[in-house]
Parts: sequence; C-alpha cells; structure tokens
Amino acid sequence: MTYRVTRTDAEWRRLLTSDQYAVLRKQGTERPFTSPLDREKRRGVFHCAGCNWPVFSSADKFDSGTGWPSFKKPINARATGTSIDRSFFSVRTEVHCANCGGHLGHVFPDGPRPTGQRWCMNGVAMIFRPS
Repeated sequence: MTYRVTRTDAEWRRLLTSDQYAVLRKQGTERPFTSPLDREKRRGVFHCAGCNWPVFSSADKFDSGTGWPSFKKPINARATGTSIDRSFFSVRTEVHCANCGGHLGHVFPDGPRPTGQRWCMNGVAMIFRPS
C-alpha cells in the first residue's frame, strides 16, 4: 500500500522510541497493563505516534479489562485501515494507521454495543491530546 507519510527505516528509527518502532513498524505488541493510555479518562483524541494522524476519540473508549486501550470504533472511516494477520497460529484483523501504515493493534468481534467491536490498540503506538 501507499501511504501519505512514508519514511525510510532509518528515519523511522530516528523519529520513534525503540518501543514505538517495535510496535508501529515491526507489528509488535506491548505488554498488557503497561500503557498509561489504558487508564486515560480525559476527553480528547488519540493520534498515531508515528505521524500524529487522529485515529480514535475518547468518546469511543471503554475499559475492556484486557490491559490495552480499547475503543468501539475509529474516529472516522478514513482514520485506520485493516488487513488480515495470520501470525501466532491464528487469523486476526490487524489495524494500521491510514496515514503512515503504522501498526496500531487488532480489532475483535467481542466489543460492546452498538458496534460489537473491540478495537484493541497498543498505547505506545498512540499519543493522547486532551481537548
């Protein structure tokens, strides 16, 4: 895929922390219950840590009990993209930033109404901006 924001691997390594790079560029996963964003309760917008693209609203955040920030849906239809992830002997739906392609997390069909979806994101892949 082609994204609006593209950088070389060396540029990504310079711009991101090692944890952000591991998740956003190498499809890693942070340990559960380690991100302060899981406990974030203020109103505001969650942005991709790689390119500052708005991806989720606090209005759609909920406590899933999984240890990762979870949302009912993205902030809008153009915020994220999805692809099939066949790693770890399972088939999951990967979520990436629609602007830079950075890996954000996965979406699962066990969320609350009205969407029934749980957009389970890595906190390290996002930056919160309070409103």
